[in-house]
Amino acid sequence: MRNSITAVLVAAAFGISGAATAATTTTSFSVTATVLKTCSATASTLAFGNYTPGAGAISGSTTVNVKCTNGTSFTVALDKGTTTGGSITQRLMANGANTLQYNLYKDAAFTTLFGDGTTGSTSAGTGSGVATAVSVTVYGQLPDNATNQNAVPSGTNYSDSITATITY
Repeated sequence: MRNSITAVLVAAAFGISGAATAATTTTSFSVTATVLKTCSATASTLAFGNYTPGAGAISGSTTVNVKCTNGTSFTVALDKGTTTGGSITQRLMANGANTLQYNLYKDAAFTTLFGDGTTGSTSAGTGSGVATAVSVTVYGQLPDNATNQNAVPSGTNYSDSITATITY
């Protein structure tokens, strides 16, 4: 009998019970996220190179690379530039007070002006994911017209700065 009492006392001291079992309960919860539309863009310089008055028009191109979330529609618009007196229909590059006329187009035939959405045309696209750029080509032409043929030669470049606005 002594062994039976000792076993009961040891079991009680260590919280051991032959009839006790652990109880459990469960719950569940939702996990959510919202993917927001986003776009970013980069562009490189459109360099016409050397212009010799009377030798003919020169052209060049650049690309605006747009990265948007997958399926996001966007438009690219180009402003008139920063040179005083420039417009969408006649952009200007400057070197001091001297200017050169040029313009930007959506097509290699130079028939559709690339504009700001109020004048000229914009370009539309759809994002393929932020890791994949959608390239929008911008064609430029510097005409060999009477105004440009009277340009003052300079040892430095004529330049302008265009802002591309991506709307999505």
